Amino acid sequence: MQAPTKASELVDEVSKMEWSRSETLALAQQSCSHCYGLGLRPGRGGVSTPCNCVFRAIFRACYARFRQCASKEKYISRVSLEANPGRQRKSVWGMKNEEYIADFCLISRRTLSEYEYTLFKFHYLLGADWKLCSRKMNLDRGTFFHEAYRIEQKLGRIFRELQPYALFPLDEYFNGSGRQPVVATSEFRVKTEQAPMTRKIFKFPVKRAA
Repeated sequence: MQAPTKASELVDEVSKMEWSRSETLALAQQSCSHCYGLGLRPGRGGVSTPCNCVFRAIFRACYARFRQCASKEKYISRVSLEANPGRQRKSVWGMKNEEYIADFCLISRRTLSEYEYTLFKFHYLLGADWKLCSRKMNLDRGTFFHEAYRIEQKLGRIFRELQPYALFPLDEYFNGSGRQPVVATSEFRVKTEQAPMTRKIFKFPVKRAA
């Protein structure tokens, strides 16, 4: 079995996705003073952009699943059979919980700066509270929470927009089939346009009446 790094190797392939209100509405904070619970706010050029409360909600959902996977006993973990896209469509065995833990940690490590990752490691991975983190990194309470919110917003966006293996939505990561639609090549389209299929008509011998 290969090392569980399918999503972590693709941090640089984040594409600019189009966010819709139907996706952000359920994630937005109802008391948010920026988006007023809609999840979208006006951006540059009149284009709506997701609110930071949406990114924080995505991160916290992924972080809660990470803690759940990390706290499970080893004997509870199970191996699942996954179908991979491609011409041969070979299936591979994988351990979803362990893959998610590795992807969560490696994506965070490659996305955050050294300073951000130090705070991320102390608070989110090692479980230190704000008092211990502030004393360790020489921060006051306001600065700590400001930096923590920035980390959640930064990672929340990456976890959703990462392609082709996003960490969020969680049900697609853990239960997705991994299949991709088959797209016809341009060569096939040209052949079908130049030589359309014709219906063959069968003629049977019929005896004429005298």
